[in-house]
Amino acid sequence: MFNPESTIARIQTLLSESGVAGWLFYGFRDNDPIALRILGLSSSHLATRRWFYLVPATGEPRKLVHRIESAQLDHLPGSKRIYLRWQELQSQLKELLSGCQQVAMQYSPGNAIPYISRVDAGTVELVRSIGAEVVPSGELIQFFECVWDDGQLRQHRETARHLTRIAELAYRHAANLLRSKGATSEMEIQRFILEQFQQSGLVTDSSPIVAVNANSGDPHYQPSEDRNAPIRRNDFLLLDIWAKTADENSVYADITWNGFFGDQLPSRIAEIFEIVRRSRDNAVDFLNRRFAAGDYPQGWEVDDAAREVIESAGYGDYFVHRTGHNIGQEDHGNGVNFDNLETHDIRRIVPGITCSIEPGIYLPEFGVRSEINVHFAPSGPEITTPSQDSVLVLT
Repeated sequence: MFNPESTIARIQTLLSESGVAGWLFYGFRDNDPIALRILGLSSSHLATRRWFYLVPATGEPRKLVHRIESAQLDHLPGSKRIYLRWQELQSQLKELLSGCQQVAMQYSPGNAIPYISRVDAGTVELVRSIGAEVVPSGELIQFFECVWDDGQLRQHRETARHLTRIAELAYRHAANLLRSKGATSEMEIQRFILEQFQQSGLVTDSSPIVAVNANSGDPHYQPSEDRNAPIRRNDFLLLDIWAKTADENSVYADITWNGFFGDQLPSRIAEIFEIVRRSRDNAVDFLNRRFAAGDYPQGWEVDDAAREVIESAGYGDYFVHRTGHNIGQEDHGNGVNFDNLETHDIRRIVPGITCSIEPGIYLPEFGVRSEINVHFAPSGPEITTPSQDSVLVLT
């Protein structure tokens, strides 16, 4: 349950530790879901006018709301200013920020990390014109959006066990269909997985990836009624499945497995899988070394550790996505990503967050990805999902 006083106390502790003078939250028509969650605002509330909420490192928070929505932030502590005209908005905002020369906002320079880039450029310009320096809130966000409690970690581990069981069931189900009918399809296996989710009390934000042969070379391929390939003997099949429970505050688990239906795995698939496996494990080894040294690396460094294995093997051009993403109540959360490809993520890993590690090589004829989840406990990284160390071969 949301507790305003403890939330403000926690924000102020983080601000004091980081040396930032204040955290300025801004809302207009629910532009910032991060702010809504942190401040305990429902996405169904009526919010048609701009509001600001400043939490300084020390002292009382300050609100700025429009007259026709003056109760917008009444559930939060702090003094309240009310504006009507646009001129009053600017003058009142200047008063709100008085004595606060630097504020964190949901802003990313150059939109380098779009997950946290929620405040529009014009509002950032307005705050700067008043004389306040605007800095990114990305590091602060991780402590609110991404750090799991013990209950969430237990639920994640249980969900990961369900996902592993369902992936194995799906491969066996496909193999049985091949033996009995001679063929199945991507859609048939996708429907089977979704049925298993329902029976296990799991929910997902989108359907799983079920990709056979060349389709697995498309990292985000998903079958549909219009695009649905058959699965036959001697085919390669990639499954990427993610889910969580329907409980409030539940968090995702996310895995990718690889299987082959035939008597003997082709050497080419085995070779590519082994490179991907070594890439995945090199990233884990890197994390363990850095944590043993008492260091919390930045996201881009983990990406480099995985990518160097694939690049050294000559497949760098076929590793077309980041190494991993933050996992939370959304499958792709708002915390640090292991990314030095799509973005240069300089956010540090913090204890209590969970991320995927999922390098891949995507060739025209097939693609391989191996995905595990890693939780960062105070004692070091914990792999919370089984690691696939060889391609499943189903005769």
